[in-house]
Amino acid sequence: MKRHLAALLLAACAPLCAAEQSSPQPVKLAIDATRVTGPMTPIWAWFGYDEPNYTTAPNGKKLLGEIAALSPVPVYVRAHNLMTSGDGSYALKWGSTNMYSEDKDGKPVYDWTIVDGIFDTYIERGMKPLAQIGFMPEALSQRPQPYRHHWKPGTPYQEIMTGWATPPNDYAKWGELIYQWVKHSVARYGQKEVESWYWEVWNEPDGLYLIAPDTEQAYFRMYDTAAAAVKRALPTARIGGPHTAVAGRFMDHFLAHCLHGTNYATGKTGSPLDFVAFHAKGAPKVVDGVVRMGMDTHFRHLDEGFALVAKYPELKGIPVIVGESDPEGCAACGMQTNPENAYRNGTLYASYTAASIAREYDLAARRGVNLIGAVNWSFEFEDQPWFAGFRDLATNGVDKPVLNVFRMLGKMRGDRVAVTGDRAYDAARIQAAGVRGARTDIDALAAKDAHGIAVMVWNYHDDDVIDAGSPVELRIAGIPAKQVQMHHYRIDQEHSNSYAAWKRMGSPAKPTPAQVAELQKAGDLAELGAAKTIETRDGAATVSMQLPRQAVSLVTLSY
Repeated sequence: MKRHLAALLLAACAPLCAAEQSSPQPVKLAIDATRVTGPMTPIWAWFGYDEPNYTTAPNGKKLLGEIAALSPVPVYVRAHNLMTSGDGSYALKWGSTNMYSEDKDGKPVYDWTIVDGIFDTYIERGMKPLAQIGFMPEALSQRPQPYRHHWKPGTPYQEIMTGWATPPNDYAKWGELIYQWVKHSVARYGQKEVESWYWEVWNEPDGLYLIAPDTEQAYFRMYDTAAAAVKRALPTARIGGPHTAVAGRFMDHFLAHCLHGTNYATGKTGSPLDFVAFHAKGAPKVVDGVVRMGMDTHFRHLDEGFALVAKYPELKGIPVIVGESDPEGCAACGMQTNPENAYRNGTLYASYTAASIAREYDLAARRGVNLIGAVNWSFEFEDQPWFAGFRDLATNGVDKPVLNVFRMLGKMRGDRVAVTGDRAYDAARIQAAGVRGARTDIDALAAKDAHGIAVMVWNYHDDDVIDAGSPVELRIAGIPAKQVQMHHYRIDQEHSNSYAAWKRMGSPAKPTPAQVAELQKAGDLAELGAAKTIETRDGAATVSMQLPRQAVSLVTLSY
């Protein structure tokens, strides 16, 4: 009888018990707009890509316009191959401008037509070059043949290292080329404009991008020669480096050379260094058939670079640029050849980007360095299948979910303010062990200016798994108004997600014009419901939401 009564009670309780289990306590995040933690430096408004000739392709121009429009400040753009010889055609990990050749007598011939077209595209949109002095023109290469590569995903990466990847065979001619380029840029765009650019020398000389018997000394000589040429053309220009693949011995030796070494070009002590740049990447892999991100590796590489800058008291306050800051290293390696890159199409890339950019502020502050930019090395690829899993912001002219994270960041102005939460990971914990195990990272980045408060919230985990997530409660304090207008923007499986829309269509290889229009609309940043007016109480407001795993929300309060 007792067992029968217990069964009846259990049956009666079942709906309530199930409801309790499916409605867990909300994750609470507290935002205090009276506690400023630092400026909302737009470190995210920096983008880059290998293939400079995509710049002037129709989809390239379209995407650059969208990138420029999302930012309240000028976006900086970094591209490889700005000095490479060729006809200006594009291919994976290739591009050219043919700015330098020589006549039959070995005299220099300068042609700025293609590079001007690239920079004009930036300047017309209010963007600015992070102008890369590289790679080596064929006439100046120490090993000119073979010069152009024809690399494809799946083939060894080192096959791209052909004749463009050497030091110059004549440093005087190379220095004069750089001088003429900067001088031409000043004549074309004006001194004030070019003063706002950053000039850099080469890319990842510590990796495979520079082929020389002694890469350190070769690079130091190249850098000194280039810096002298840039400053001769425009003494107020800004130049820096070394854009190493990792922050290790090479970067350390370069910093010491710039501060205390003998300058190859002038014979004096030291070399101009207006900013320091290095790269930091993560390391995704497939575990039991599921992509697992390597944010811990990414953060360790960031921290190593910041620590190296902090090592030198003479560099206190110098601008620091993470020249490539990404989940892994090869943007042109699609998911067919590299299954660990399958994260790129959907919301895992979006939530990773939100969670990692937010923590870059913390990692830089912990080392006391002046981080001004973190380049997202992704753009677009022409003539490729839809959603092929390249690390890009758009596919065939359709924006991918990750681009909407940058649209969210573009709505965050002023100063960063304090956020505390009961399910948040901090940067040190992620650096040590990533975001693994049963618990996801639910945290926020918040900023305020004179007209409002913006809070970006994410639900991130290293493993590529999607579920219903958790209820989240934001308590936003320090609001200097009795009434605010709230907008709630969302990236998830139903919002701001062209990839999910494409899959719902049946993943068409050749979408119809009507489908393309639908995908383009799905790629826009979408609101979760209509805007609403909220009354504050004692300067505070509470916003509740259900935040699925891998989702990102932006809540803005305007007053």
